[in-house]
Amino acid sequence: MDWKTHKRQLLRDPKVRRALKESELEFQIARSIIEARVKRGLTQKELARRLNTKQSVISRFETVKTTPSLSFLKKLTEALDISLRVQIGA
Repeated sequence: MDWKTHKRQLLRDPKVRRALKESELEFQIARSIIEARVKRGLTQKELARRLNTKQSVISRFETVKTTPSLSFLKKLTEALDISLRVQIGA
């Protein structure tokens, strides 16, 4: 079986589609954190210091090893002077 056929079969499964959407969201959050941090010329360590946390925490968010909570995202937006938009629905 080739990859396209296999992928089509996988995407028929609602659990696979849901997992894919969740991972897309996690990557979008990570990308947004990285872009905002770099745009402000901050290292992970400097951002961590602003948030009173460790550099490894920032690294885990940016490499999608964990997903930040909504409360952490609020603190992050304050530290980076950016806005937080949450969209629910299609």
